[in-house]
Amino acid sequence: MHAGQSIQKAVNAAKPGDTVLLLPGTYRESVKISTRGITLRGTGPETTVLKPATGANANDCGKRGNGICVAGTKNKRLKDVTVADLTVTGYSRAGVMAVGTEGLTVRHVAAVKNGLWGIAEERSKRSAFRDNLARGNGDAGIFLANTITAEQGALDTAGTVIAHNRLEDNRIGVTVRRLRDLTVAGNYVTANCTGVFVVGDENKPRAGALSVRDNLVTRNNKYCPKTARLPYLQGSGIVLTGAEATEVSHNTVLGNSGKSPLSGGIVLFKSFVGAANERNRVRDNALQGNSPADLVNQESTKRGNTFQANSCHASKPAGLC
Repeated sequence: MHAGQSIQKAVNAAKPGDTVLLLPGTYRESVKISTRGITLRGTGPETTVLKPATGANANDCGKRGNGICVAGTKNKRLKDVTVADLTVTGYSRAGVMAVGTEGLTVRHVAAVKNGLWGIAEERSKRSAFRDNLARGNGDAGIFLANTITAEQGALDTAGTVIAHNRLEDNRIGVTVRRLRDLTVAGNYVTANCTGVFVVGDENKPRAGALSVRDNLVTRNNKYCPKTARLPYLQGSGIVLTGAEATEVSHNTVLGNSGKSPLSGGIVLFKSFVGAANERNRVRDNALQGNSPADLVNQESTKRGNTFQANSCHASKPAGLC
């Protein structure tokens, strides 16, 4: 379809297995997908661009400030939707917002300068976020959570993957909040206030059983003011707070420098509701030029967190390298 035609009408008419192909152009619209198994695809992020609609043209997805909404329900997850090969920019909330999905794929999407998140998801399983660009978004470039508003135990994602994305100039590159069984791998994370943030709390089950591996996390030294739950952020590479049984391995973490309580290369920090990090493994990472240290462990030594075979120069406390 061409710019000027209604994407929403085409999506509404699509059946499971159909592809809605957006030809080059700028589309001023928000799109809600609620049919399983369909693909919304452009011709590439450079050529197919979605921007907010104006006035009465906005649907309920747009009125909530989102660009593309993939919407299941609390009782029935929406399965096997794909969003690919386009740009979403300028939305007041999220470029792509997924709720209650299973088997969602988001690939080759540029989420640029959206007010809150580039790409966000809650209450979902088996998702794949691959080869995307998230730049200049107000909070996280990619934000995944069990639920965004409710206090609940961590959700098992059944193997969600965040891989080979470029995440830059956001508040946080990747936030994983109250989730389990998820992999963050092979991403390039730079120029954010914090690179990768794994967040848990006192709820049961605990956040954790995650893998953060093979990422390049470099110079995340942007300054972001404090919020109601966090101090100011600057110079944090990979941060675990309130997580358990997470493996952080084979990452390259360079030049993340700041004086925030969360600053440092790889940081274990007790959550602000008092939940400790427990039984996490930090191993085989290469770290250099991070400040106040390459490895920072602010937890009790009795929590079972281990640091093994990391290449680094300085740690707090000493002896972790």
